[in-house]
Amino acid sequence: MSESEKRPHLVLLSAWKTHLVFWLGAIFVGLATVALALGSEYMSALFRGLHQQFLLYSFLFTPVSLTILAWITLRFFPGAERSGVPQVKAALQRSEAVNDKPFLSFRIVVGKLFLSIGGIFSGASVGLGGPAIHIGAALMTYIGRFANFGPHYLEKGLILAGSSAGFAAIFSAPLAGIVFAIEEMGRSLEEKTSGLILTAVIFAGATALILLGQYVYLTDRSLSFPWGKAWLIIPICGIATGFMGGLFSLILLKGGAFLRSISFLSPLKIAFACGLIIAILNYFTDGATAGTGYQETKNYLLNADTMPAEYPLMRMLSTIATFFIGIPAGIFVPSLSVGAGIGANLAEWLPIAPLSIVILLGMTGYFAGMLQTPLTSFVIIMEMTNSHDILLPMMATAFIANGTSKLICPLSLYEGLTKTYLKPTTHEQE
Repeated sequence: MSESEKRPHLVLLSAWKTHLVFWLGAIFVGLATVALALGSEYMSALFRGLHQQFLLYSFLFTPVSLTILAWITLRFFPGAERSGVPQVKAALQRSEAVNDKPFLSFRIVVGKLFLSIGGIFSGASVGLGGPAIHIGAALMTYIGRFANFGPHYLEKGLILAGSSAGFAAIFSAPLAGIVFAIEEMGRSLEEKTSGLILTAVIFAGATALILLGQYVYLTDRSLSFPWGKAWLIIPICGIATGFMGGLFSLILLKGGAFLRSISFLSPLKIAFACGLIIAILNYFTDGATAGTGYQETKNYLLNADTMPAEYPLMRMLSTIATFFIGIPAGIFVPSLSVGAGIGANLAEWLPIAPLSIVILLGMTGYFAGMLQTPLTSFVIIMEMTNSHDILLPMMATAFIANGTSKLICPLSLYEGLTKTYLKPTTHEQE
């Protein structure tokens, strides 16, 4: 066979290798998110049982355990802290961020998986969305390195595919995973890798769906938004949730610098103090502010009367305290329970629209206000709650909340957090 005849075969072989790595990587990402979800459910049930039986468990074990987890994160898994989305965005924006600290290594996968579950066992407010995104990006990048992929795929394609696949798998929301890749992680998809990213999302989502089943809050329920004064709830809900989401982001962005400016507060002292705050919140809410918030969100949608009016504020404070501890923990699912609570309260104070619809609008608006990603917010709520019938009200709420949030916090949460992981360029240093 001549050299000219061999070249097409080599190109075809390389293309198949590329697709195979993306497909297998996506399946592994799906398996990792399944392990994360199952581990979190088991540990959450274990914590709630111990919390109800032993009063000292919260007030003694929670702050001590969270302080130990914070030390383990700082000592053995630097780069695995908090949600992980800023680290992934930093790796996408500038390769130097990965060279100094390997934010996308297999070590990160291990630390993120076990420490996130450990945080749930300790009673912290731990979401799984951010850790799943970080694990997905790190795992896919590791597989790409193992397969000797070139820099182009390592820097962009694999990271985007892994993070989007992790997002889609943990929420069983493939469309939201794709939108998230465009809106938050990559801001754009390159023509050469867009198809691979989409197939990775499908493979990861299918893997999680087969093993866990459909991750939907509402099933077989027809939602209809009545015409008339009920539509006034859309701007009200958008402004209220956007304000609260923007305030939450502002506290996270400004609070870290404020705590670091206090000379006598070391990271472990902050972790212990925040652990005490979390223990107090768990005590007054009977453990409802611990864990992911998935069950509380489901309670709002199925039986909102059982949830106290102060829950959204309590969960918000617990999520803030968990963030400042610095352990691996996401904010996506806890934010959904906060938004659901705000929506339920608004529906009670202003009974002009159906309760279930206002709760969905609250989830959409708070998510959009917190991350300033309106497209992702209404798509993920639509997929997770099977609420296609009220897509237009959710879209309107998301964009109103997004605009309101920007008035409170002009810099989006993840953009602000990503800056801490990026090395300044020569021009910036000057």
